[in-house]
Amino acid sequence: MSYDGEHAGISGDVAQLREPRLLEQVRNRMRLKHYSLRTEQAYLYWIRRYIRAYLPRHPRELDGAVVEHFLSRLATRDNVAASTQNQALSALLFLYRDVLGVDLPWMENVVRAKRPQRLPVVLSRAQVGRLLERLAGREALMARLLYGSGLRLMECARLRVKDVGLERNELVVRDGKGGKDRVTVLPAVLRQDLATQLVQVRALHARDLACGLGRVHLPHALARNYSNAAAEPAWQYVFPATRISVDPRDGVRRRHHIDEKVLQSAVRRAAREAGFDRPVTPHTLRHCFATHLLEAGADIRTVQELLGHKDVATTQIYTHVLNRGALGVLSPLDR
Repeated sequence: MSYDGEHAGISGDVAQLREPRLLEQVRNRMRLKHYSLRTEQAYLYWIRRYIRAYLPRHPRELDGAVVEHFLSRLATRDNVAASTQNQALSALLFLYRDVLGVDLPWMENVVRAKRPQRLPVVLSRAQVGRLLERLAGREALMARLLYGSGLRLMECARLRVKDVGLERNELVVRDGKGGKDRVTVLPAVLRQDLATQLVQVRALHARDLACGLGRVHLPHALARNYSNAAAEPAWQYVFPATRISVDPRDGVRRRHHIDEKVLQSAVRRAAREAGFDRPVTPHTLRHCFATHLLEAGADIRTVQELLGHKDVATTQIYTHVLNRGALGVLSPLDR
């Protein structure tokens, strides 16, 4: 049984005839189901890797035992993280169930990578202040939104003008993790900065329209149902990219949202300048949002809603990193 490209030397005709056609079917099916571009890219990677691992046999000729072998080898030979193995499993299940119409039996023999229980990195309020003061411009505003509103990085990058409620001090997060919408708090201290950012966005959008551009990507079927919505200011990104690019989904030239790597690099650089000895990412600010709210006495159910967690058990992990020590317990020596 071959694995992971061992038949690379015979991929000629088979790869040219079978792989592109099957991958195109997978891509079309995912777009029909409105999967995100990131999910599409990840699934195509794992499906392509699976196909090439067992060439010249077509995936339809392979059974659940082969899928088990592929996934088990990821854990035992490649030592992939549990989340990576689960992603590969989801990709293959999509291939068989949604594209090939094959319902694989429950794969009980898959050696699953163990998911480690890790506590999030959380900074103190003073450390957050030191980090934020080393950021400037739009990166500073985005980082403050992550900390002040509990946004995920991509939720912030994909924020649209219409979802900023300056008067109500709220942000509407659309199509968050799990495809859910939610409302979270907008810090009053950021209202003026956000208002200024929106003025700049409208000016940039007007210039794009004057150049024959200015139409933003719309989710799902909105572009068909509301043909002019893509050119309306309300649908523009709050943090647009600095350059026009070609959308890989449809080949249209348009202005996308800011690349998330811009904020990631800025936060890493600020963390180094602040002298932190722990890894700090934009997601760390979301952890700080939750932890500092709980420290201030906020109800855990309220924090769960603001974060968009499906289960309160996910939110409870922040009770383990409160500033009262392990498990939130005050040491008797401190008493």
